[in-house]
This record gives sequence, C-alpha cells and structure tokens, in this order.
Amino acid sequence: MTSFMDFLRRLPALLTDPPPAYAFELSEAGIAMARIGKAPELDFRPLPPGTLSVSPLRDNVLLPDELLLAVRGMVPRNGKRRDAAVILPDNSARVSVLDFDDFPSDHKEQLSLLRFRIRKSVPYDVESAALSYFVQPGSGQGKKVDVVVALAPLEIVARYEAPFRAAGLNPGLVTTSALCAMRLAPETELAAVAKLSGRMLTITVTEHGRLRLIRCVELPGNTLDDIAGDLLPTFVFIEDSLKARPGKLRICGFGEGQEEARRHFGKELSIEVETLHSPWGAAGPHNAGLLGYLAS
Repeated sequence: MTSFMDFLRRLPALLTDPPPAYAFELSEAGIAMARIGKAPELDFRPLPPGTLSVSPLRDNVLLPDELLLAVRGMVPRNGKRRDAAVILPDNSARVSVLDFDDFPSDHKEQLSLLRFRIRKSVPYDVESAALSYFVQPGSGQGKKVDVVVALAPLEIVARYEAPFRAAGLNPGLVTTSALCAMRLAPETELAAVAKLSGRMLTITVTEHGRLRLIRCVELPGNTLDDIAGDLLPTFVFIEDSLKARPGKLRICGFGEGQEEARRHFGKELSIEVETLHSPWGAAGPHNAGLLGYLAS
C-alpha cells in the first residue's frame, strides 16, 4: 500500500527526483489530469453522476467500471507501467494536526502514540487503517512538536488506486487535495485557505509553511451565507487557540461567483480576501490540489 500523505514528507525529494509521468486529482465531478513536463498538459474528464461518493467512512467508488473507463480514456496503455501521483478528495481521509509536549524518536513508538491519540476521534479500527504522518520542522520549542496525521480505511485507498493500476499506472504517491493546494499559498504570515469542491468546504490554516489547522465540512447549503457561517467559528477557534487572527483568506472553487465570494467574505469576516492562484491560472473546484502539486 502506498504511503499515504507522503506529499509533505517527500517534498524535498519531489523537487529533485524525476517526476511521475502523470498526476491526477479525483472529485465527484470528474478527474483532472496533468501530463507532466516543462509545460504540463492539463485535462479534465467529467465522471457520470454517482461514480464517486466521497466519505471517510465507506467505499467511495460506487461505479468502478466508469472510473476505470475514464482513466483509460485519459491515458492509453503503451505496454509500460508508468508512475503517477494520485490526489484524493479531502473528505476521503481524516487529516489532523496533533501537538505533543514530548514525541518519541522511535518510529514504532511514534505510530503507537499517534494511533492512541486519534483512536477516539474516528469510528473505525485505526490498526487496520492506512496511516501516514509528518513531523513539522520548527513546530515548537524544546521537545514540543506538531504532527500532521492522515488516516483512511485501507479499503478506501485501495479502491481509488485500483483503476490506475488496471490502466498500467503505478500510483507511487497518494495524497489529498488540500495538502497539495497548500503549495499555492505563500509561506508567510498566519493565513487561511477556503477551498470549495462540490458540497465540501475545506479550510486550511498555515503559518510560515506549517499547517496549523485543517477542517473539512459538508455544507448544509451552498450559499455564501452558509459558507461564511462555517468560516466564522473556524476563525474564532483560530484566535482562541493560536492567539492570533489570520491576516488573509485565500479562496478557490467558487467559479463565476469567485469575485462575489471575495467581497462577501471580506465584509463578513473583516479580512483581506484573495483568489488562490497558480502559474496556470486560478485554482478551481476540481484541480486545486493538482495545480499545487505541479507548483511544487
């Protein structure tokens, strides 16, 4: 099984290792793909409704034949197995930032401690789940550290990987959209990103390149007031826990309503709001992770 959430752990190597031939981002709407080169070729193929139903608790791939057909249609087989990066929807996994006053140096002890901490927060057996983690550098003074942890049932990850393997691809890197999209936000002051993809809103808070908070919620509605209603308590929590207020909010995934969303959130939250951009244009609802991966 591919080490899940390796994007952060392997970031220094990603800058020097030969890149994979392809990168894919999956969403309920479709598959965004990049043929990786000096000038990446971007593509998007919609999926039939009901092909994917994203959840951290149950099988996400409801129509596996449709998913395989789409992957094969984007990457014709050439007889050789090629490497690929696969970026999963945010809500297919549980990603958390855990803080420790004392974190062991032994890998087995680290895994045991992480499973103990996260056990009560997920309704499935953590011992049989895919777990990956990353100790953030400079995350504290002395022995205190912040650890980014990603967890998902093995069956969910395997079912996402299966069509790529069947199409002659090797998913050597599997991660989530929001973790990749972090690379599009400058590594500066405390700032937030609100990423909308279908009915899911993912909020990430970073400070000098470190992930401080990540939250993924299913929206009761898709109006700007609904979204602001989820952003506001998150900002209150940030101020209470980090003793600071984000200086900027970056948004993506609002399509033609992006400018209206920018004005609305700026007024409701009293914060400067910008669109999340990449060298290939503004990040959208189904490719923000892909563009962040390419930017790395």
